Amino acid sequence: MQVENRLLDDLAKVAGGALGALSGLRGEVEAQIRQQMERVLSQMDVVSREEFEAMREMVVKARQEQEAMAERLAAAEACLSG
Repeated sequence: MQVENRLLDDLAKVAGGALGALSGLRGEVEAQIRQQMERVLSQMDVVSREEFEAMREMVVKARQEQEAMAERLAAAEACLSG
């Protein structure tokens, strides 16, 4: 009975060590993938999130100004024709 307990304890230690090694390996693989993706993206012509958000704000503002000018033009045309 005691031999079985020691065997189970040894198996538990081996399994725990294997899980620890796999966890470390997973972290290394994720880091390598992240590094590779950053390298690929840096070679591509991709904008950063900050640049995208800044451009988006500019486009929204330009659209609002264009709509306001269209309304003013319509009002001016109404005045001229009426």
